[in-house]
Amino acid sequence: MCGIVGAVSTRNIVPILLQGLQRLEYRGYDSCGVAVHTAGQAGQPSGELRRVRGIARVADLAQQCEQEHLQGHTGIAHTRWATHGAPAVGNAHPHFSTGPRGADAADDERAGRVTLVHNGIVENHDELRAELQQRGYRFVSQTDTEVIVHLIDSLYDGDLLAAVQAATKRLRGSYSIAVLHRDEPHRLVGARQGSPLVVGLGADGKENFLASDAMALAGVTDQIVYLEEGDVVDLQLGKHWVNDRAGQRVQRPARTVQAMSGAAELGPYRHYMQKEIFEQPRAIADTLEGVEAVVPELFEAANNHAPGDGAYPTFQKIRQVLILACGTSYYAGCVAKYWIESIAKLPCQVEIASEYRYRESVPDPATLVVTITQSGETADTLSALRHAQSLGMQHTLTVCNVATSAMVRECKLAYITRAGVEIGVASTKAFTTQLAGLFLLTLALAKSRGLLTEEQEAAHLKAMRHLPTALQAVLALEPQIIDWAEQFASKENALFLGRGLHYPVAQEGALKLKEITYIHAEAYAAGELKHGPLALVTSSMPVVTVAPNDALLEKLKSNMQEVRARGGVLYVLADADTRIEAAEGLHVIRMPEHYGQLSPILHVVPLQLLAYHTAVARGTDVDKPRNLAKSVTVE
Repeated sequence: MCGIVGAVSTRNIVPILLQGLQRLEYRGYDSCGVAVHTAGQAGQPSGELRRVRGIARVADLAQQCEQEHLQGHTGIAHTRWATHGAPAVGNAHPHFSTGPRGADAADDERAGRVTLVHNGIVENHDELRAELQQRGYRFVSQTDTEVIVHLIDSLYDGDLLAAVQAATKRLRGSYSIAVLHRDEPHRLVGARQGSPLVVGLGADGKENFLASDAMALAGVTDQIVYLEEGDVVDLQLGKHWVNDRAGQRVQRPARTVQAMSGAAELGPYRHYMQKEIFEQPRAIADTLEGVEAVVPELFEAANNHAPGDGAYPTFQKIRQVLILACGTSYYAGCVAKYWIESIAKLPCQVEIASEYRYRESVPDPATLVVTITQSGETADTLSALRHAQSLGMQHTLTVCNVATSAMVRECKLAYITRAGVEIGVASTKAFTTQLAGLFLLTLALAKSRGLLTEEQEAAHLKAMRHLPTALQAVLALEPQIIDWAEQFASKENALFLGRGLHYPVAQEGALKLKEITYIHAEAYAAGELKHGPLALVTSSMPVVTVAPNDALLEKLKSNMQEVRARGGVLYVLADADTRIEAAEGLHVIRMPEHYGQLSPILHVVPLQLLAYHTAVARGTDVDKPRNLAKSVTVE
């Protein structure tokens, strides 16, 4: 969601801060801002804090900075996705504190004593706000963040690090923060709890950086220090210190991280979403690279793997699987449930992560808890994982796209997908690579239980290796899907149908359509039509049907006839041998081949393309849909 960039340097860091924000734009935001300490600039021997904020794009912020000649050697920047308070300049970060009593200049862009940016949510902000107001602090925004900056100011006694450490002990909730003080130029303090924050080490020893995502520092440094929960970091010129939650000095290792800045280049594509849809054959190939057999090493997490607690011993101990995920990742888990129960013969439960931790459940220590997340920083999924662990379920595995993420560090086992950086808010290649990883997990569970013969394993892996070629053939259907999209562009409602393994695919198709076109879309298991949804069917309600040639095909055909009998218009993605023919009110696109258990990976791609081209036809902001963020790091 929100993005943080900070720097301490001997050069003007405003261009670096703005470049970092541009690299984080894909996460989604509705306001942005920069604050710098002007010490060291001409005519500024001691310096002051200055800031520029806006509710337009980062490019507009850059123009504002240029017009106001904003420069500084130390600074912080932020992109905000609104939680507390509407998208408005007054709620945009960085926030200032001007001290208690007589602080009439609290909204003056040069009057700050402390300035701060914040990702996360402070749950006890009302309590802290009341306390600070009694002490004379004036609040000028609707945000929970302003509480933190005033709290730090109230605790400041000449040492910014001490003030931040004292303030974080008062906060409940999640946060990553970066803080400057007017009286301490060339010093930047950061802290994290439940929200990611990394340190970037300058190559020449003259500068250091802070960011919520290593991607923000691409091209600036590849030496990244990942802060742990509760860490507070003190950055100065050419040096940094990290204290843990107990206030003890600790060493966090630096890692060389290639942030793949080239992934932000559009190339010949009109939007990132289109680019990422067409990258799926390569992403699947990369995810499966080197997989010649289903071996334990596929599911090892190098960060914290304990001897004797590897994948196969764990798989042999478990009696059931619990999948925790949100959004698109949740639908990937719903597909995996069919695979795990039919191939590995294990009971599998899929839970929406944001709901799981708030209900009473029946834990079983012999459960494999599987989390699915693209970023590895999704707050709801991390909280659900920790809740499951607190209930005694210690066998944990994640399917994740970021090897350095909090989720990978907190799970005992991991399968790292290789989708690469996904810029578009609506997930595409992350979803299909998650499915590939989950199918490999299913095979590993079956093999560990003696349910997978060598011949079956070889056949499954052969089919998986053919996926990139099969996906290329599906992508070649784009012209036909564009024709459908032109018809969808004038609609305001749509229905998606699927059965069995393809019901979650229909749900994912409906989610994609609503996310980027703003057309209301719902998905149903096709057998449920006559139990309510059929009342909605008219000639103005397109009904998209996923129709593979599987055991439920004849049942699905009956459901389709129910739609046609009510004047509904069907748009069917059918396998070649389903004998579903185009007719009045029945539009058919034929899939290149039937792909059995792996069919969901192929069938979802036309649904992604349908959503994309419908959004283009409607003129919406495809890559940055309204009200949505890419990485949801708050609950």
